[in-house]
Amino acid sequence: MSERLADILPLEGLQSAGTGPLYRKLRQSLEDAIRGGKLGHGDALPAERDLADYANVSRVTVRKAVDDLVRDGLLIRRQGSGTFVVRPMSRVEQPLTRLTSFTEDMARRGLMTRSEWLQRGLFHPSPEEMMMLGLTPGTLVARIGRLRIANDMPLAIERASISAEFLPDPAMIRSSLYAELEKKDARPVRAIQRISACNLSNPDAGLLEVPIGAAGLSIERVSYLESGRVVELTRSLYRGDAYDFVAELSLAGD
Repeated sequence: MSERLADILPLEGLQSAGTGPLYRKLRQSLEDAIRGGKLGHGDALPAERDLADYANVSRVTVRKAVDDLVRDGLLIRRQGSGTFVVRPMSRVEQPLTRLTSFTEDMARRGLMTRSEWLQRGLFHPSPEEMMMLGLTPGTLVARIGRLRIANDMPLAIERASISAEFLPDPAMIRSSLYAELEKKDARPVRAIQRISACNLSNPDAGLLEVPIGAAGLSIERVSYLESGRVVELTRSLYRGDAYDFVAELSLAGD
């Protein structure tokens, strides 16, 4: 264990390196190991006791250093499993002036995308779905829930409701919901989005591999056909450390 720690963290000078609290020095050494690739995404952090013995510091010092990195999103604690490294995210800028799918957004950036299905099927609609989608009694609604992943990093959770008239078999979706809707001439042409800040709770935080309480973005989107009919109701959760939504504004004329 000490040989592995020495390879990850060259801490020989920790006690004498400059001024400041020991936990900040240890925190910086751990952050350098993560950002330098010595600790990779998904790697388990050595046990606090092993780190404390190796660095010749107290376990309280180790815990404070680890707590800092958890708050910054570089580490995540999983109950019963340990503490794991989370790859630092490059932020994605998403313009608010175009109606595109997640797959299309990531493809334009040259990122490889995949999804993990959380839900996919036909259901009796809730009162809200009936009202928002204009459904009549006896009709069904397609619900799909997906964890959206780009370059092996979970970025968003999407939960969408669509009338079964436009999506009679949700299992037909391969990668893009909009591509499937286009086959039914039901691809939306405009949408209204509401974006709000939130703190991510379980199980969503675990799916997105961020600490419980981490900052997130909650987005509700209602999408319309050219006729004005609502075709899609989607609620999404995005990692707050991964996304910037950008709007271009112009000064109104007199």
